[in-house]
Amino acid sequence: MADPWLTIIGIGEDGLAGLSEASRKALDAAETVFGGERHLALAGVTGRGRPWPVPFDAEVVLSRRGRLTAVLASGDPFWHGAGAGLAEKLDAGEWIAHSAPSTFSLAAARLGWRLENVACLGLHAAPFERLVPHLANGARIICLVRDAKAAGDLAAWLSGRGWGASAFRTLAALGGPRESIAEHRADNFAGDRAGNLIAIAIEAKGGQGISRSSGLSDDLFIHDGQITKRPVRALALSALAPRAGERLWDIGSGSGSISVEWALCGGSAIAVEAREDRAANIRNNAAAFGLAHRIIAVTGQAPESLTGLDAPDAVFIGGGLDSAMFDAIWSRLVPGARLVAHSVTLETEALLGELHQRHGGDLMRVEIAHAAPLGRYRSWEAARPVVQWSAVR
Repeated sequence: MADPWLTIIGIGEDGLAGLSEASRKALDAAETVFGGERHLALAGVTGRGRPWPVPFDAEVVLSRRGRLTAVLASGDPFWHGAGAGLAEKLDAGEWIAHSAPSTFSLAAARLGWRLENVACLGLHAAPFERLVPHLANGARIICLVRDAKAAGDLAAWLSGRGWGASAFRTLAALGGPRESIAEHRADNFAGDRAGNLIAIAIEAKGGQGISRSSGLSDDLFIHDGQITKRPVRALALSALAPRAGERLWDIGSGSGSISVEWALCGGSAIAVEAREDRAANIRNNAAAFGLAHRIIAVTGQAPESLTGLDAPDAVFIGGGLDSAMFDAIWSRLVPGARLVAHSVTLETEALLGELHQRHGGDLMRVEIAHAAPLGRYRSWEAARPVVQWSAVR
């Protein structure tokens, strides 16, 4: 299309005065203008204005296809805004966007922070646990929250997890005449007079963040004993070689510890577990690490439960592998996909030996012993040996 019918406009607290000439022209020409009630008021749009439906539904905008339409969103519509949700439903020539500075940019400018070193999160529609992978002493985080009550809830959440000493700044109506910035400690935050909070800036202090190395402590996971133990998990993850954006099938997932550590590297995981009580543990662990949006727990048996799933970049099989399961999974793998399987039984160990002979890869036997009391002394207490086979399709 030579002339886009939809213009996506970022607007700040300074209203029309902060809009570019192109934004103002598109706004004047639009037959219909969609936006939040606050956005419409900032732009002075009355009769042509249509407040967003709650919950948000892009179809109301798409129903205007072919007629001049404008959408108003806060700051940069493509950073935790409506822009991408609309653009992905349209052809490239149907829309054009005029962005304003994002809340994150304005907050960093007020605080003098290097934005490239700041974690920027949208928590207005997400659980606070999304902060978990980012929390470390000295970490700087800017997050969007819904309102002043949410700010208080966030301060309490941080304090309850050992981060009460963190600097906790509230930033409201940035870029406009009602701009307000106040500094607190998370454990001393008692509310804020600004009822329309937009952002919280956190400088984390006092707690203990998650290690970035493979093999997190077993104590961090909810489990019933069915868990790939820390040193063996580290070896499995090394062979799986997680990369951001990749998908894992975690079969016989148990507690989901492999899925969690994979997702902490920026990937997504489908954790398949036969028992519903263990699948519940997987979901709880995913939520506790702020990874519920990256990990899906499926209750069922493999390979039947894998039908219809998108092909993975890697597969981990923690136990229970047999020839039928291997054939069903191996045939689904794309070239370059990795498979890692563990065994503690003689039967599966024999199968892994056959698979290594047929397909190559790396076959390894791991024996680990821990020091444990023996009377007045100590001795080595051996765990069951684990055989690991890893291969690339």
